[in-house]
Amino acid sequence: MTKRILIVGGNGQLGNCIRKIAPDFENQYEFNFTDAQTLNITDRDSVSDVFYDFKPHFCINASAYTAVDLAEKEPEKAFAVNAEGVANLAEACEESNCVLIHVSTDYVFDGETNISYSEDSFTNPQGVYGASKLKGEELATDINPKTIVIRTSWLYSEFNKNFVKTMLNLFSQKDELGIVADQFGQPTNANDLAEAIMKIIETEPKTYGIFHFSNYPETTWFEFAQKIAEFSGSKIRLNAITTEKFPTPAKRPKRSTMSLDKIEETYKIELKHWENTLQDCIETLQK
Repeated sequence: MTKRILIVGGNGQLGNCIRKIAPDFENQYEFNFTDAQTLNITDRDSVSDVFYDFKPHFCINASAYTAVDLAEKEPEKAFAVNAEGVANLAEACEESNCVLIHVSTDYVFDGETNISYSEDSFTNPQGVYGASKLKGEELATDINPKTIVIRTSWLYSEFNKNFVKTMLNLFSQKDELGIVADQFGQPTNANDLAEAIMKIIETEPKTYGIFHFSNYPETTWFEFAQKIAEFSGSKIRLNAITTEKFPTPAKRPKRSTMSLDKIEETYKIELKHWENTLQDCIETLQK
């Protein structure tokens, strides 16, 4: 029997990356890609209608309110999408015996540590965005036992807006740039996350709960930008600056490095070095 996969947020970075590889799985799965126009997850009736019509076996929630700084001014909107909307999806999944794969973030941590965060580490979000995403995690796992939460970080791809595409655009406009060099994290190519999610869907039996996924190892925004310049052939001058020199409305985690052992061991997912997968992305963008 062909199983059905509902993708919520089908026009975002991750949604587009899943769409790109969907033809590889067309003999096994039927895909339904929705966006904010075709599925408003903050409307419970809208969610119920889509689940009733499509009857998914898997729901991938790749949608989110991701405007980290704007969330400080719009907490109601952030929580509506990142928490209440997730609860609506989880309820629909629970009622229809559907597996929910929900994508979350490293912003659930405060970043005030020198060790990598495990899935069981203490959460302490520093802003509205992180708090709303944490609430979504909690609601999803409380409501639907068949929930897999995947926390990821520094997501980029050839699609939509992201750090890599912003840097490439700025490189073509400026002679030099200041880039924050005292925030540490792990870049994640959304194409790799899409492949990991499909590997999880294919794997039986399922292990539910929270998992971390990114590329490895850790780096800084400055070092990340340096590699973007190198791989793209840019001659721009990059200057390392401190977080204090680049203030933002929402506080960023200083070091949100996550341990990747659990997802690697549980689902046998091959992890990739961020420099290799970044190079792949830039080559795609420059074709």
